[in-house]
Amino acid sequence: MFCYNYIMNDKYIPLYRKYRPQKLDELVGQDHIKNALTNAIELNKISHAYLFTGPRGTGKTSTARIFAKSLNCKNGPTINPCGVCESCVDITNAVPMDVIEIDAASNRKVEDTQNILEKILYAPVYGKYKIYIIDEVHMLSNTAFNSLLKTLEEPPENVIFILATTEVHKVLDTIKSRCQRFDFRRITTDDIVKHLRYISDNEKINITDEALFTIAKNSAGGMRDSIALLDQLSILGGKDAITTDDINQLLGRISFDVLNKLSDALVASNPQSALEMLENIYNSGNEPVQILSNLLDYLKNLLIVKNCREDIIFELTQLNEAQLGALKVQSSKIETQQIMSLVDKCAEYIKEIKLTNNPRLWLEVGIIDLANLTENTKLEDLQKRLTELEAGYTPKTSVYNTAQAPVTKPEISAKSVIKKEFKPEKIEKEEITVTHQPEEKQITHENSEDFSPMPKAQSIDKSTDIATLWGTLLDNITSLPTKSLLRQWANPVELTPEKVVISINSENLLKQFVEGNKRKVLADAVNTVFNHTNIVVRLPQPDDKTLEGKIPVPKSKAASLPPPPKSFEPPADDLPAPEEIEVIKEEAEQKPQNFHSMRSDMVNMVADLFEGKFLD
Repeated sequence: MFCYNYIMNDKYIPLYRKYRPQKLDELVGQDHIKNALTNAIELNKISHAYLFTGPRGTGKTSTARIFAKSLNCKNGPTINPCGVCESCVDITNAVPMDVIEIDAASNRKVEDTQNILEKILYAPVYGKYKIYIIDEVHMLSNTAFNSLLKTLEEPPENVIFILATTEVHKVLDTIKSRCQRFDFRRITTDDIVKHLRYISDNEKINITDEALFTIAKNSAGGMRDSIALLDQLSILGGKDAITTDDINQLLGRISFDVLNKLSDALVASNPQSALEMLENIYNSGNEPVQILSNLLDYLKNLLIVKNCREDIIFELTQLNEAQLGALKVQSSKIETQQIMSLVDKCAEYIKEIKLTNNPRLWLEVGIIDLANLTENTKLEDLQKRLTELEAGYTPKTSVYNTAQAPVTKPEISAKSVIKKEFKPEKIEKEEITVTHQPEEKQITHENSEDFSPMPKAQSIDKSTDIATLWGTLLDNITSLPTKSLLRQWANPVELTPEKVVISINSENLLKQFVEGNKRKVLADAVNTVFNHTNIVVRLPQPDDKTLEGKIPVPKSKAASLPPPPKSFEPPADDLPAPEEIEVIKEEAEQKPQNFHSMRSDMVNMVADLFEGKFLD
């Protein structure tokens, strides 16, 4: 039986104040703190400073008052204060005599702290201790904290500090190290429901258990918010019991049945029906963000029902059997991936609505998109599978690493279709599939028709030196700027008849060989030399072996080199692109020790073509 002693008057007392616990045994959901403080009182091990931290509405200030009452009761220290002595009554009515409550949010200056410290030396009037309860202590300024620090470390014998905060990370470590810390947990839904039922019975509030569960779920583990909402609902009481629909209407939430019908329209890919339901929901006074937020919560429950065991579904969703049955029927019509797509899209449109000046427009667009998304996800899956079959390979997954630190990037699949024909103004068809994976950037050309087939190479001897193979590969690069860039920035990691792995020590140049116009040139050369296009272009890794020494030039090629012309001018279509020139300038500034890279791309290209040397 709970016992609440208040000096009652004609003024109405809110339920969260009327049913505030007055003893340690009356605390709800904080058993670990009740046991610790009870043992401290019984063993007479009272510390000079305590720090209570946890979410709002979990009992921090109430526990501080109970602890102060237990210490200053005329029968104390005791775990069962009498509640009728002058000290207990003063604490219950928040009269600042021996227990002084301070709001740090409005008393955060150093002058306020100094005023407290000046009064510390005065002896208590009724009780054995002078107790200071500082609420929201994290709001104190650093100067105020430092002013309090010395006194907090060595206060007078009869002074106790109890600090309470919801943001303990903002409290100075020097303060925390001088206090006994107690962390208050969020109160479980079951404990809140039991306490609300006790209050409802005492106050003659006619409310269903389902409605109490709804209140507990909306309180986010805070008892004070739950009791305040029950107090607000109590004015609706009458012959009929208060239901979940009454709570949803009061809170502006959409009922489960309405969300279930809207979700049915989305799952069935019926935009017209979804828009008609949306119109009714919007005209009922619900805001766009609120509508999508409620839908997002519904989809979360649908995802839980689809993927979790039945024994924990009720605990996670707090829905009744009829609602869970409706979710199970609906979950059989949709796949988990499709639910996740709906969740992602819903979250994106919530962000858009918060930033736009026309939220209703984005709400309608979002509902139409969601109503077509389930069919779109099936189509996207088919397109992805078709792309993989056409490419003739299965994408690999790996981790993208640089030499400095691991970097995780999302997998991006892109398919670019270039049409090209030999007739003027017309283009013939070519399909190029590029898979950009976190670690390996892979280039695959299949069934290309916009260029003449290159002569296939003879079988490569695996024992051939990698430097020789690298020189042969570079010799088959048809673009002089591309060849020059590969000589300067690329390093062969693996050159075999099955696979070619090349590292490029520049992220900007790497994009050119993966997504830019240089990927086809490299693929043609590899196809000529190794008779395949299984190419991986990536950044260097720590275990890569660097090719050292001068790259040999095949004798047949060296002998057939023409004499240097008087004036060399490459074709206009083979000149470096402006972005490549910017990349070379940027890389040259970052690596001043590489004199070869500090020169212009044109000069390096001519030097590489004719095997020239620079005299610096």
